[in-house]
Amino acid sequence: MNDFSITEKIIGEAIFVHKQLGPGLLESTYQNCLFHRLKKAGFSIVKGSPLPVFFDGIQIDCAYRLDMVVESKVVLELKSVKKMKDIHLAQMITYLKLGGYSTGLLINFNVLKLVDGIKRVKI
Repeated sequence: MNDFSITEKIIGEAIFVHKQLGPGLLESTYQNCLFHRLKKAGFSIVKGSPLPVFFDGIQIDCAYRLDMVVESKVVLELKSVKKMKDIHLAQMITYLKLGGYSTGLLINFNVLKLVDGIKRVKI
């Protein structure tokens, strides 16, 4: 399955979660519910995957953790914020670069319509 197909299915499951719960809850609630839905859909997922930083020839343990990695290909960064900011996109791009991934989904659940809170990121 290619990255685009994976992201389409993830978006569908995220919309399902959002329709059931609505906006305004904690990020961790959406994360756990989406994790459940993606597992139920048959995806391989790692939640809280460590993201080391390599600098000047050494590994720096900075305790960064990716919200989820689906099928070892797509990074999910979930938010529940009033408004998505440029820093959130910059964070996703950095996570993709550091982890060697090419595709990510930045999803803000704190919106009335989830399609307004989804940003597909490709590097």
